Amino acid sequence: MGKIAIVTDSNSGITQEQGRALGVSVLPMPFYIDEKMYLEGITLTQEEFYKRLKNDEKISTSQPSPAEVCGLWDSLLREYDEVVHIPMSSGLSNSCESAMGLARDYNGRVQVVDNQRISVTQRQSVLDALTLKNAGKSAAEIKKILEDEKFESSIYITVETLKYLKNGGRITPAAAAIGTVLNLKPVLQIQGEKLDAYAKVRGKKQAKRVMIKAMEEDLKKRFQTYAEKGEMCLQIVYSGTSSKEAEEYKIEVAAAFPGYEIWIDRLSLSVSCHIGDGALALACAKKVTV
Repeated sequence: MGKIAIVTDSNSGITQEQGRALGVSVLPMPFYIDEKMYLEGITLTQEEFYKRLKNDEKISTSQPSPAEVCGLWDSLLREYDEVVHIPMSSGLSNSCESAMGLARDYNGRVQVVDNQRISVTQRQSVLDALTLKNAGKSAAEIKKILEDEKFESSIYITVETLKYLKNGGRITPAAAAIGTVLNLKPVLQIQGEKLDAYAKVRGKKQAKRVMIKAMEEDLKKRFQTYAEKGEMCLQIVYSGTSSKEAEEYKIEVAAAFPGYEIWIDRLSLSVSCHIGDGALALACAKKVTV
């Protein structure tokens, strides 16, 4: 059995410290703030990011450079036989497509997984890859299994403010102004490839209920077979520097889904810069069984 290295990026929510504990390499996502580059979790902390976001500084996302990606792969391949690389969804960033192009020069030793996930669902893919690796699967087999199950996940998100959706062009300034006055909160969804609208409700309290109802529907219908086998994981994700709201929401979610373990994590900064501080998400993902 060949030795396999697992690589992901910081969009997974896996920190550098957590990556070391798991035995996973984590590529930090680059950000430009007022035209200066920062690396998530290395030269840019969550606290600093949100401080500068609130100050309306110009923030843009980027992707790891080819030199950084290939440099990491080359380093790992001196110790490992193969690499499984799990970037964020190709529907949300070009980093996946770029990595797949670079991997063509590695004669099959690097397998890039395009499994349409981000944040906690991407994190679950990394944990699944570790499970499959420990079960003796090859890099190509791990890639196939993860891609075969790429749509077996779901994320619902609500936001504190419409400001960042307006700034990103996802809603018009007029719609943002009306929504703010009426206290309208959108519930957005990520079902693989992209961020879409799901519902529009009055107030965040109602938005939280809508997310629970949406998840109940998913687990009863779309993921019924997996749920009955105990193969679905639940996650709560938040943006900002305080987990208080997420911890309180966990009580509601636990009451709605008894018997489920619920993982709480911060939203990756690549998503946070488009929806702002105070966002809250409810997610699920199928875990691989071997």
